[in-house]
Amino acid sequence: MNKTAAKALYKPLSMATSVLGGVLAGVAFRQVWKRVGEDEQAPDPKDLSRTNREVLIAAALQGAVFAVVKAAVDRAGERGFRAITH
Repeated sequence: MNKTAAKALYKPLSMATSVLGGVLAGVAFRQVWKRVGEDEQAPDPKDLSRTNREVLIAAALQGAVFAVVKAAVDRAGERGFRAITH
């Protein structure tokens, strides 16, 4: 595959993997929260009936899960793109 075609293919594939990563991260976080949280749903930061501790722990956990899933999906996407174009 030539360089121009590879560049044209990269952008939509990159966007698709980003969307997929976000969806997977959301699913993964909900599953983790069901196991560690007191309620089935993570607290909304605007819900003043939830404690600061619970809201901040949920936010930190959500950020960590998102970062790990994003890194995994990005690496898989790059490896797949390399396999297709090289």
